[in-house]
Amino acid sequence: MSAERNTELLREYVAYLRVEKGLRPLSCEAYERDLLQFAEYLEGEGVLLLAVRHAQVAGFLEHLKRHGVESRSAARKLSCLRGFYKWLLLDKRIERDPTVNLESPTTWKVLPKSLAEAEVETMLERANLERTGGVKADAVALRDRAILELLYAGGLRVSELTGLREEDLSLEAGRVLVRGKGDKERIVPLGRAAVEAIETYLRDGRPHLARKRGRASGNLFLSVRGVALTRQWIWQMVKAADGHASPHMLRHSCATHMVEHGADLRTVQTLLGHADIATTQVYTHLALGRLKAVHRAHHPRGAKANI
Repeated sequence: MSAERNTELLREYVAYLRVEKGLRPLSCEAYERDLLQFAEYLEGEGVLLLAVRHAQVAGFLEHLKRHGVESRSAARKLSCLRGFYKWLLLDKRIERDPTVNLESPTTWKVLPKSLAEAEVETMLERANLERTGGVKADAVALRDRAILELLYAGGLRVSELTGLREEDLSLEAGRVLVRGKGDKERIVPLGRAAVEAIETYLRDGRPHLARKRGRASGNLFLSVRGVALTRQWIWQMVKAADGHASPHMLRHSCATHMVEHGADLRTVQTLLGHADIATTQVYTHLALGRLKAVHRAHHPRGAKANI
């Protein structure tokens, strides 16, 4: 019976996240998975979600640690629990929040994997040459080139790219309207190479893909059947373009290369659509090499004196 009560409560919360918070289905599924894991742990303790105390949440974190869950993942799960119990508290279903005063697991400062600038250039140049002479094949090649340029130039998430529509583009101004997590909108500037690749795709590629039985989607990027591309297809395409690359790696490469060239974190945060600057701070150490070089070049004690 306790499992049924927990399931009903979680169903209500996920509906709240979807309807009132406006979270996307994939985000809702992620929250639900974390909460179901916590609920399963509580079943072994004989405790309901509504009866949880500080000790059970702390015990759950210890349980995760014993089972080799990385601290980053444990911190994400605790954040999920904080949101859940805040909702219960505001809804007056509980009298105290059991997650209060719990210290978040120390997250590892792991730099997201990125490609070197030369590797990105090689990938993009290779994509630029993959035109075979067939009308449909050429249209696909132009589309793939535009996708790769956009992922790298704008640091877009895959879900953001697949949701783009033609009307989101302002190519004359060199920018695109992107809808990120929670349907938050942001304007992302595009460089000349990305703008040119998209313009070429719109002129010489998309019309051929949109002709399939008149069923073309309003999405910017179309499959050979004239429908929107899936997230899985984008991953496969990027993997085919470079064996070690992924769409998320191109996003990290965008941020990494900007920081290496002197961009400030607030700018990178805005570009990537991070809600919290702490998420962007993983890139801070990338600037250390540049700072050291500047220090050596300009500080009176930065370099060894000539003897």
